[in-house]
Amino acid sequence: MQIGVNVPNFGPGTDPDVLRRWAQTIEGLGFDLLMVSDHIAVTPDVAEQYPAPFYEPFTTLSWLAGVTRRVRLGTTVLIVPYRHPLLTARMAANLNRLSGGRLVLGVGVGWARQEFEALGVPFQRRGALTDDYLRAMRDAWQNADDYDTGAIPIWVGGNSDAGMRRAVRLGDAWHPLRLTLGDLTDAAGRLATIADDLGLPAPALMPRIALQETRDPVTGPDRLAGVGTIEQITADLDQIRLLGAETVVLDPFNGDLAEIHQPERAWQTLAAVAAYRRTAVAAYRKTQEVR
Repeated sequence: MQIGVNVPNFGPGTDPDVLRRWAQTIEGLGFDLLMVSDHIAVTPDVAEQYPAPFYEPFTTLSWLAGVTRRVRLGTTVLIVPYRHPLLTARMAANLNRLSGGRLVLGVGVGWARQEFEALGVPFQRRGALTDDYLRAMRDAWQNADDYDTGAIPIWVGGNSDAGMRRAVRLGDAWHPLRLTLGDLTDAAGRLATIADDLGLPAPALMPRIALQETRDPVTGPDRLAGVGTIEQITADLDQIRLLGAETVVLDPFNGDLAEIHQPERAWQTLAAVAAYRRTAVAAYRKTQEVR
């Protein structure tokens, strides 16, 4: 199972140097994927969770592509109705080409009603617009002479059944966000049922989970996957791998803006996860040699 990291691309304390250090830390630790989020207008409802400044994902990832070499680059998630689908198709294709085929396009319908109003996009039609725009983007990419890109994987976000149906119909993967391990296990079963009902193959499972290390174990049914001691975090990763996830994305921002000012704490936790992963891979390879 590959592991990615969601990098905070917003808030006081975020600047080009911090973003560059994040990218180089993630790549240096051997992680597979770096992702950023998406907002265009930092309206009051957005600012409550993701305050300015906000670094737009396509320009940010294009710049980070130039300071990295191996790590894949993605969005978690791009709000599809905010941009004309041909503009999104063009920017995604160019970024994928310029980065050497490293783009992963995580997409969603959006939630910030005031931001929709500021952009002149009808909030009530966001689901239908997302479906139409995703189809238009895929159609555009069929023109290989113009868009000149390889396959761009689309991970469809949305924890609801509607999001799962969209992932089955229009995505390469389902990308649920910040669930408990129990809820994620139940949802993986629902995804398979929905795919079967639609007569389509189930998309890959690519969840984004929290990353918050604590000194003492966190207990209770509402514990998000990825929250707790490093032993709990790594055990969650093992369980998610057993669910069949091909990639899991770790999200180190848990609502405290101080975390943005002091990324070193998150980097220490990521280093511990990377060390655990190296140990697990080495143990697996050893068992294969014995066989």
